[in-house]
Amino acid sequence: MSENNVSKGTFSKLLRKEIKLSSSPLSFIFIAFSLMTFIPGYPITIGSFFICLGLFYTFQNGREANDIIYSVLLPIAKKDVVKARYIFVCFIQMISIALMLIFTIIRMTLLKDAEVYVTNPLQNANLFYIAFCLIVFLLFNMIFVQGFYKTGYYFAKPFIAFIVAAMLVVGLAEALHHIPGLEFVSETGFVHKRDQLYVVLTVFMLYILGTVLSCRNSQARFEKIDL
Repeated sequence: MSENNVSKGTFSKLLRKEIKLSSSPLSFIFIAFSLMTFIPGYPITIGSFFICLGLFYTFQNGREANDIIYSVLLPIAKKDVVKARYIFVCFIQMISIALMLIFTIIRMTLLKDAEVYVTNPLQNANLFYIAFCLIVFLLFNMIFVQGFYKTGYYFAKPFIAFIVAAMLVVGLAEALHHIPGLEFVSETGFVHKRDQLYVVLTVFMLYILGTVLSCRNSQARFEKIDL
């Protein structure tokens, strides 16, 4: 069996360990915050923050259970431990984005003329909203996850930094559509569908690029840690 096949098989087992053993149930339960997409008169972008909070509990539980020590004692590369955790984080985030997108399309089609949404003074669910949520997820990966792997143990400072950054994004999402000329950022339908599509695709590409770079930086940092 080739070295690449062994590596792939080992990584597959590591990923299953992340899902079945290392993850906190709250990481899955908090996916339900995607339903905040339907709440009128509420800053719905904050739902993405709560999903990241669910992921935070996986890191917390893993630290308390010495999951990092257990993982690096296995006959695997340290970088694969980091990669598996990043894949798990992205797995939860992409499930959440998929649900948010489904709920957003429902709001933009079947419910676009509903009075509670037409008169909603806060950010409405559209593709700009999805873009803001992706930015929050990217910040979690680049600030918190990467910050955690600086030590492999401490997470308070990177999580506080993430909270500040995430709240700034939520504030921006709620402020932009109040600026004259940018009212379309909170539209309820597909009037500016081309602009919405361009923005969400651009942000999604940035999410992928930023997460990959964050993962590589975390791997390099983690390799240097003497656990």
